[in-house]
Amino acid sequence: MKKVINSPKAPKAIGPYSQAIEANGFLYISGQLPVDVNTGKIVEGGIQAQTEQSLKNIGYILEEAGLSYANVVKTTCLLSDIANFAAMNEVYAKYFTSECPARAAFAVKDLPMGAQVEIEVVAAR
Repeated sequence: MKKVINSPKAPKAIGPYSQAIEANGFLYISGQLPVDVNTGKIVEGGIQAQTEQSLKNIGYILEEAGLSYANVVKTTCLLSDIANFAAMNEVYAKYFTSECPARAAFAVKDLPMGAQVEIEVVAAR
């Protein structure tokens, strides 16, 4: 059985999908863009500010499900430019400090709303 998880602190989905789905002890969080829920816009300040906002949005959804970053087992980081990899990692490392999750990170041609980063995660209870 699956359960839809939505946090009012995170931006609403911009398409026909849920912020997250919980099933069989796992939480699958859809890719989070660096959107500020109060403005509905991508945050300014470059890749580090955008990575910070994407991870904050993930945190709000984890919190709504009663989980934390410590429960995250897998992430996927999509970058609009692989040259931003090191700068993204600097911010990412503040959220995952030990027993880091498995991860894939790669560049894509474009991201929705002109974002520089989008991050999705899988967490386990």
